[in-house]
Amino acid sequence: MSRPASSPAKLQLEGLPAIHPNAAGIDIGATEIVVAVPLDRDSEPVRAFRTFTADLHTLVAWLLACRIDTVALESTGVYWVPLYELLEQHGITPFLVNARHVKTVPGRKSDWNDAQWLQKLHALGLLQASFRPDGEIVALRTLVRYRAELIGHRAPHILHMQKALQQMNIQLERVLSDIVGLTGQAIVRAIVAGERDPVSLAQQRNPACKSSQETIAKALTGTWKEEFVFVLKQSLILYDAYTVQIAACDQQIMRTLEAMAGRVTPDAPLPDLPPAKPNSKTKNAPHPQTRAQFARLLEVDLVAVMGLSASGVQTIITEIGTDMSRFPSVKHFCSWLGLAPHNDISGGKVLRSRRLKVVNRAAQALRQAAQSVSRSNSAIGAYYRTMRARKGPQQATVATAHKIARVVYHMLKYGKAYQEESAEAYEQQRQERELRALERRAKKLGYTLAQTHESPPTPTP
Repeated sequence: MSRPASSPAKLQLEGLPAIHPNAAGIDIGATEIVVAVPLDRDSEPVRAFRTFTADLHTLVAWLLACRIDTVALESTGVYWVPLYELLEQHGITPFLVNARHVKTVPGRKSDWNDAQWLQKLHALGLLQASFRPDGEIVALRTLVRYRAELIGHRAPHILHMQKALQQMNIQLERVLSDIVGLTGQAIVRAIVAGERDPVSLAQQRNPACKSSQETIAKALTGTWKEEFVFVLKQSLILYDAYTVQIAACDQQIMRTLEAMAGRVTPDAPLPDLPPAKPNSKTKNAPHPQTRAQFARLLEVDLVAVMGLSASGVQTIITEIGTDMSRFPSVKHFCSWLGLAPHNDISGGKVLRSRRLKVVNRAAQALRQAAQSVSRSNSAIGAYYRTMRARKGPQQATVATAHKIARVVYHMLKYGKAYQEESAEAYEQQRQERELRALERRAKKLGYTLAQTHESPPTPTP
C-alpha cells in the first residue's frame, strides 16, 4: 500500500544539517504500520504495512534495501515490541520516542504525516530514545512485573475473607495484624474445614502472636451463616490458587537469574551475605535466594542499603538494568527516575522548581524505601527526619528517595560496597556544615564567631 509523496519542500527542512541521514520514521498502530524513509531512497518513500509477522519481515527488508540504519518509532501500548525486537535483530537501531515530544505541532492529523514528521525530526537529531534495558533484563522484568500483578489480583480475595468474617461478627482482624499470617491462616482453614468452637479455633494460635488465646476466642464468637462461610471458602481457594502461581513465578525468576550468571564470572558461587535487616518480614517477599542471586549478578549487595529489601532491589534492577553507562551521570539517572528537581529558568531567575511527573516502578520502589527509614537510627533516617522538619513528609520522601538513588547508582557504577553511617555521625557532620556556613556568612559581614562555654545540645535522632 502506498500513497503519493508530498513535495520535497514539505518533507525536509532546508539549511539544517542531518545528524542521522539514514533515518526512517514509523507510526505504529494496532492494524497498520506507516513507514517513511528519505525521499531519495525509494520512489514511494511512505508505505503502509500490516502488523502480521510476515509483513513485519517485509517492512524490515524494505528498510534494509533503502539503506536505513536507525528508526524512530511512535506507538501506544505494546504494539511496538515485536517490530522493535525485529529491528534490533537486523542491526537497525530503533528509537522509541515519547509521543508528547512530537505532538506539539498542529496540522498533522494522519498516520502518514506522523511518519514523515518522525523521520524529519529523527534525521535532524531532535528526538531522544526512551530507555530500554538489554534483552536479558527485559525478560526478567516481564516476570517481575507479572509477579506484581499476581499479588495485586490476590489482594481482593483477602478483603473478601475479611468481609465474610465481619458479616458473621467474627472480629479476627481486631486481634490479629494479618488474617493471612500464620495464626490467621490456621484459623481460617479450620473454619472452612468445619470447626466452630472458639476455644478450639483459638488453639491454632502461633506462639509469636501477641494476642492471647482468651482474646482470640472472644473474637471468634459470632454467627456462623452458611452463605458467608461459602464466600470465605471460595475466597480462600482463590487466594491459594494465586499463591501457587506466585511461587511458580518465583521459581521461573530464579531460573532466569541463574541463566544470567554468565554476565559475571561463569559458575561463580553465591556470595555469603550477612543476615537481612531485622523486622523485614513480608508475605510478599521473593524467593529466599533472590538476594544472593542479585548480589552475584551485580557484585554488590544492594539490600545492605538502609531501606532497600530483596523485593525492592528486584524491582529496581529489572527496571534500570545493570549497565549504568547508559546514563551519562548520576544527575541524568535521578532525573530519569523523576526524583530530581526540575527548574524553569528565564532571565537568569528560577521561575518555579518542581518534580516532573514520571511513571516509573523503580522510583516507586525507592520512595517506599525512603518511607521505611523514617524511624531508623541511620544516616539516611536522620536525613529523612531533617527534611521532614524543613519541608514536610512528601518532600522528605522524594528527597530521601533521591539520596538512596544516588547511592544505588554509585554502587552499581563503581562496584563499591555500602558503608552504613549512624544517625549520630550524620548529625555531627550536619552541625559542622552549619558552623562552616555561619563562619563564611560572619566573615562576609565583617564579624568573627566566638564559641561560648556551653556546647549546644545534641539533637535526638
